[in-house]
Amino acid sequence: MKPTEQIIELFEKDRFATDNGAVIDEVEEHYAKCSLRIEARHKNAMGAVMGGVYFTLADFAFAVASNWQEIGTVSLQSDIAYLGSAKGEKLTAEAVCIKNGRKTSYYRVEVKDELGHLAAVVNTTGYHK
Repeated sequence: MKPTEQIIELFEKDRFATDNGAVIDEVEEHYAKCSLRIEARHKNAMGAVMGGVYFTLADFAFAVASNWQEIGTVSLQSDIAYLGSAKGEKLTAEAVCIKNGRKTSYYRVEVKDELGHLAAVVNTTGYHK
């Protein structure tokens, strides 16, 4: 479903991600799809998207997926695998809950470029405060 104004307002407080262009596209139970338009500020000296951009977008998607219904989940541990250089002008991150336990959760976030190619995968363990 499309995010409501209330959800968008809540996550506008994630200033690092939103100030760098991350937006919420969809939310479902323990799921979020977020995107970012690639700009010159997102690129490194070689003209490729910087690794931190992939991670920031993935971390934002995790935050939205795990907190939009109830605030209180934080990341305990995350790892990222860079699988390819992004093509096009947009990145999309989809966060999917693999396991949601009483105190911890596990999410897989796939970051794809505009052509649908997998550019990075982030695995995150969350802790419910």
